[in-house]
Formats: sequence, structure tokens, C-alpha cells
Amino acid sequence: MPSPLEWHFDIDRYLNPILPVSPLSRLPYPVSRLLGYRTGPPRPLGNIAIIFWAFIGVFCSITLIEVIGHQVPSFRDHGAPAIVGSFGAAAVLEFYAIESPLAQPRNAILGQILSSIVGISICKLFALSSSFQSLRWLAASISCASAVALMALTGTVHPPAGATALMAVADDNIVRLGWHLIPVMLLGCALMQCIALLINNIQRRFPVYWWTPEEVGRYWHKDDDEKGSTTEGASTFTLASVDIDTSLSHDEGRKVVITKGTVVIPASMYLRPEEKLLLESLGQRL
Repeated sequence: MPSPLEWHFDIDRYLNPILPVSPLSRLPYPVSRLLGYRTGPPRPLGNIAIIFWAFIGVFCSITLIEVIGHQVPSFRDHGAPAIVGSFGAAAVLEFYAIESPLAQPRNAILGQILSSIVGISICKLFALSSSFQSLRWLAASISCASAVALMALTGTVHPPAGATALMAVADDNIVRLGWHLIPVMLLGCALMQCIALLINNIQRRFPVYWWTPEEVGRYWHKDDDEKGSTTEGASTFTLASVDIDTSLSHDEGRKVVITKGTVVIPASMYLRPEEKLLLESLGQRL
């Protein structure tokens, strides 16, 4: 048995096998491109272009969240702020550091929602005490620490969400919202993601992945894997200018053969889109 210092929990180990494979490659290309799918490596950009699009994205997203937030009657009735401060930090990730794992939709959306739930729950728990004001500093510390731990365990770490959990206890305006903070965060996250998809995909690529860069859906492909381990034939398809051929025989094991313009893989090997792009780029450089 490993010592407690060696314990490791990876939620994706349990979730990824049962998650469906991304359907982006089967959508019309203009739609899939808007959702981050590419058939080739993205064009490199200088930092001036990156900064320009980051400025446009941050401006548009923050403005849209504030304008629409003011128009929601239930938000006005509960005195919801025009925008939660943590969205400012989120905008930096969503429009400048868009390749960061911390900026991908799974982290940006689930991290904020989970942290909101943690912060509200701890605030309401401490509010049951008559000494809430004197213990508020403790509640804020526990809220932020618990949110970070939960995000780490669920693979949804998003630094601005730590601020959300902290404000759910320490900021009077947010505390008054109570559970209404969750729809406020949901709307803000959704609007920011929509603007990020529009702006970041003009000359860049966002998101790099929606859930994880690792393989998903192995459970649903296990029958194909078993079949592929005993048969020699498989389909051949073209990815850009490189043929990905799955015609290796059983005797050739699990070799991946890369030659000029051609990549040959075993029939039982499943490749994610980003892995195909990597193999394609290697085949083109030979």
C-alpha cells in the first residue's frame, strides 16, 4: 500500500472512458472551426495581434455581461452587481492566455460554479452563528481553501474562481445575493464563452479542448479494439495532406510508422484530433 504522501486521485481516470468522443470533426467545418476544431496547425501570431484581439475580447465580454446583467429583472430585484469582480481576472485568461489549461471551458465554467456553491454554502453555514461577523474572516479562508481543493479534485482549477469563493463570504453585496449568485455566474460565464469563441477563433484557436486533451470514450470503443486486435484490415482516411492508414497487421504490434506524407497506425489505436495534427505535422516535415 502506498503511503498517504503518495496518494493520487485523478477524476478523469473514471470519467474519460465513459465520455462520448468529440463530435466536432463531423460538424460542418465553419461550425466546428468556431468551436475550436482545426484541420491544420494554427497560424503563428506576433504579440501585437494577440494583444489587439485580447483588448477587443475583454472589452466586448465585460461590456456585454454588464449590459445584459442590468436587463435581467430578477438580478435587479435582488440587487445583483452589474458584474462580479472575478470576471475581470477570468477575462485575462479567456482572451490573452487562451492556450492555458486554466482557460479552457471545463475550468472556466465548472470552476466558477463549484466555487460559487462552496462559497455560498460556507457563508450560510457560518451565518447560522450569532458570531458570524467576528468569524467572517475564518469563513472566507475556509471558503477559498475549500474551493481550491474541490477544483483540484475535479480537474476544474480556475484562479478567478478562488476570488468568487472568497467574495461569496467577504463581499456584502455578494453575500446578500445568496444562492442567486449561481445564475449570475452562469450567465456571465456563458456570455464570456460566447465572445471568446467569436473573437479568439478569428486568428487564433479556442478552446484547445472542451473537456480534456486526453483520450475519451474508450469504453464505447472497446468492442472495436478487441476486433482490431484480431483482424488486419481497417479504414484509411485523409487528414489534410497526410493519409492516416490503419492497415497494420497483428504481427506488427502497435507500431506507428511515419513517412513522408503518410502516417500508419494500428487498427486498435484511437487518436484525438490534436494527436492527428501532431502526426500530420511530423509527416509533412520529413
